[in-house]
Amino acid sequence: MAAASNEAQHPLDPGIPKLQFAPFSSALDAGFWHELTQKKLNEYRLDETPKIIKGYYYNGDPLGLPARLTLEFSAFDMNAPIPARCCPAFGTLYNTNTFETFKSCDKKSLLDREANEIWESIKSGAALENPMLLNRFLLLTFADLKKYHFYYWFCYPALCFPDGIHIIQKPVCLGDRFPLNQIQALQKAYDELCQAEGVTALPYFLIKYHDNTVVISLLKKWDVFFQEQGEKVTVGVYDPCNLSHYPGWPLRNFLILAAHKWGRSLQSLEVLCFRDRTMQGVRDITHSIIFEIKLPQRLLGTDCPKAVGWEKNQKGGMGPRMVNLSECMDPKRLAESSVDLNLKLMCWRLVPTLDLEKVMSAKCLLLGAGTLGCSVARTLMGWGVRKITFVDNAKISYSNPVRQPLYEFEDCLGGGKPKALAAADRLQKIFPGVNSEGYNMSIPMPGHPVNFSEITMAQAQKDVAKLEQLIDAHDVVFLLMDTRESRWLPAVIAASKRKLVINAALGFDTFVVMRHGLKKPKQQESGDSYFSSTSGSSDLGSSLFSNIPGYKLGCYFCNDVVAPGDSTRDRTLDQQCTVSRPGLAMIAGALAVELMVSVMQHPEGGYAVASSSDDRMNEPPTSLGLVPHQIRGFLSRFDNVLPVSLAFDKCTACSPKVLDQYEREGFNFLAKVFNSSHSFLEDLTGLTLLHQETQAAEVRK
Repeated sequence: MAAASNEAQHPLDPGIPKLQFAPFSSALDAGFWHELTQKKLNEYRLDETPKIIKGYYYNGDPLGLPARLTLEFSAFDMNAPIPARCCPAFGTLYNTNTFETFKSCDKKSLLDREANEIWESIKSGAALENPMLLNRFLLLTFADLKKYHFYYWFCYPALCFPDGIHIIQKPVCLGDRFPLNQIQALQKAYDELCQAEGVTALPYFLIKYHDNTVVISLLKKWDVFFQEQGEKVTVGVYDPCNLSHYPGWPLRNFLILAAHKWGRSLQSLEVLCFRDRTMQGVRDITHSIIFEIKLPQRLLGTDCPKAVGWEKNQKGGMGPRMVNLSECMDPKRLAESSVDLNLKLMCWRLVPTLDLEKVMSAKCLLLGAGTLGCSVARTLMGWGVRKITFVDNAKISYSNPVRQPLYEFEDCLGGGKPKALAAADRLQKIFPGVNSEGYNMSIPMPGHPVNFSEITMAQAQKDVAKLEQLIDAHDVVFLLMDTRESRWLPAVIAASKRKLVINAALGFDTFVVMRHGLKKPKQQESGDSYFSSTSGSSDLGSSLFSNIPGYKLGCYFCNDVVAPGDSTRDRTLDQQCTVSRPGLAMIAGALAVELMVSVMQHPEGGYAVASSSDDRMNEPPTSLGLVPHQIRGFLSRFDNVLPVSLAFDKCTACSPKVLDQYEREGFNFLAKVFNSSHSFLEDLTGLTLLHQETQAAEVRK
């Protein structure tokens, strides 16, 4: 390693050797950059104010290695321990937001500012009390977190003597100067002082030796330690350099201190560069070097001396360095960090109050892996959701891939892969960090009789039990199926288990996206009725209701006055399939996820008061805006409205009579619903009586 030559030659005395110093080489490991990334994303964000960080240097490297100042993952923790036999160094991090700011930053101003801090600590005596104030450093950085390229420029500020430092006695190895017993005495005295001070290493210390004895002391005790007139003064410096003729960078600022404090009375100074190497398990300090210099006279004036210290780049020129971690990082880990980047950026400037953890930790169950299910899954991944489960019993057909973005042509071959399994597998291929599962199973439905053969009934009971288990294990249930009746059973189970339900349904050019009312826990229910006695209590223009809390809101079935039945029987192909404009499912799927996220940002979650179309000009209740009950879209008009409807006391899915029957009888009740006509539910809930009363009233008219 070539030594620095900032003070290599005196213009008036070209024949007199001058002391040169080996500069630091920055050693910033991958852990440091990973921690900076986390700090930038989660804490600093757009904050460019200086941050205090901590590094360390070691004095036991073998010959050939540069003098390294190391920063690792613990650099941001001031209380983190320093590795054994390493000396701490404190510095200032300037992390910029843009590459242009990084390039245009006034490096001279930064260096001068830090040099003045060092100079003030010398003049005030603070550096005597705390010698680590002499070993300060700067780190200027820019983190390109899209590419994982990190640009940095390291600086170790060093104050300079105008005319350099004369060498009186050239450096020699400690082993060539002192006997072994005296060297061992030095090592023992140093260890005892470190232990007494409770530190891993002392950056500077005072030395007195005579015959076989060696005594060392702290720098701040100079006046007490050296009392005799004309006494030889020896100072030890914990030296990271391993070159045989040059000291390392930490000596520079100490010599400025010595000249300022004692330059007039002290003609020469002996310096021991203490180097503590362990080779093959044996500790050795004999390779330490000792030399004598002529100490310049006290520095005149109060102005800070000139400073140097910016590190050269890999090409030997004055410029920054760059490290590319994208090539050495685990691709899965890299993907995980990158996926969250857009979300973290939202929090920096646009939505600082956004609770991302609540969204990302949500466990989402998608019932239906078709056009809606694929769109919902992709949008959930965009929000950083890590747990996504599909339920579907269909197989991928040739018409699917163009409208359902999780499937490809090859998935259709050989009769088609099961949609739920293929969708879960594709999510993990898109992003390995997602925990996706698929269940190829049917959901029993009203109006679709279950035969009473043992196998069929057993399978239906098994499917119901599995669906109950899945709903119980997830936080949000998305109803994304093709038919109305397939939504009934999960709507009942989710209402009973008090789970947030997001429902999306498509027409040709219309859609509805809604959240189901979230029932209060049983112990909180009171005599206050929150059900409407009539269905369809909403107005597409101006809501008839205001300030309706979540527990009073209706479900998908609350607007109906007939029970769900077999909607595909005796229907033509276009009536059996959901025939929609191609863009409709993407719009509805995205709105379904955004509705879920908005609900989660409200402090009351699913119990949040419903926003209506009338609220569009009011102050939004969350940082993301409104929290509607329903979003009804009309693609032909490119228009959305936000109706609100109360829960219906005769609802065939969420009314107390249905939930009570389900919770008391379980599968026995469900089997009656599956095997009976729609009149069973209508009789149970009172819809039959309502129809009769309505007909009677019409006759009287």
